[in-house]
Amino acid sequence: MLILDVRFYCTLNGVEPVREWLRALPGEARKVIGEDIKTIQFGWPVGMPLARKLDSGLWELRSHLPSGISRVLFTVVGHTMVLLHGFVKKSAKTPKVELETARQLKREVHRG
Repeated sequence: MLILDVRFYCTLNGVEPVREWLRALPGEARKVIGEDIKTIQFGWPVGMPLARKLDSGLWELRSHLPSGISRVLFTVVGHTMVLLHGFVKKSAKTPKVELETARQLKREVHRG
């Protein structure tokens, strides 16, 4: 078991998309997602039902909210969990546009 540092992906302009997305959610949703992030942080590696591998080096955090289901897509670099992209799911399958966004950000993080 490994304790991870947690960081938000940050653009060159200083924007942290996951942090901004979280701030726009209701307080109860933020609390649930925060607890789920903490569970992964202090218990990595974590599997289903909380976390699922999507791709090489790309995982999704699966949080169940009162208003639906959210996903935070993340990568792990060394001992750091980097939160790349967050969204509320509206369909059974992770939408391709959300997955492609996270893949692009993951490439940037691992290049950097």
